[in-house]
Amino acid sequence: MRYPLLCLSVLLAACAGPLPSRDPQQAWVSLSTLPGQWLMADQLDSRPVNDGRYFQLRPGVHQLQVRLQFEVPSGRGGDGLASTHTRTCLLRLDYPAFVAGQGYVIKGGQQGYRPWARLYDEQRQVLARAKVRRCGTF
Repeated sequence: MRYPLLCLSVLLAACAGPLPSRDPQQAWVSLSTLPGQWLMADQLDSRPVNDGRYFQLRPGVHQLQVRLQFEVPSGRGGDGLASTHTRTCLLRLDYPAFVAGQGYVIKGGQQGYRPWARLYDEQRQVLARAKVRRCGTF
C-alpha cells in the first residue's frame, strides 16, 4: 500500500510548483511530518484551502484543519506476510493569536493507530495540540 501513497506524494510535489512569496502582513504556517506519512492543509476557518502545502492567514484567531495519512498494519495476507493499509485522519487546530509576519509549523505523526499534530512557533514552542475530528477512508 505504500506505493500509491508514495506516487501521490511525488505527483503532488511535481505538479504543485514553487511556493508563493510570504506576505509580511499575514502569518505563514508550513507543514512537516516524517517520511511515509502525508500531511496536507485541508481547511482554514471551515473553508477549503487552495494549496495543501501551507496556510497563509490574517493575524488573529483561526481554526486550521489538516489531513494526515499514514500506514497501519491490517493483518496477514494469504501468503502469511503482514500487510498494511492507509489510514486518513482529519485533525483540527484552534489558535487565538496568529501574528503577522511570523512563521509557524504544524508537525504531525502517529503513535500506533492514533494521529497527532501540534502547532509550533519559530522558537519551537508548542502553541496548540490538534483534536482528532475523524479517521477512516475518505
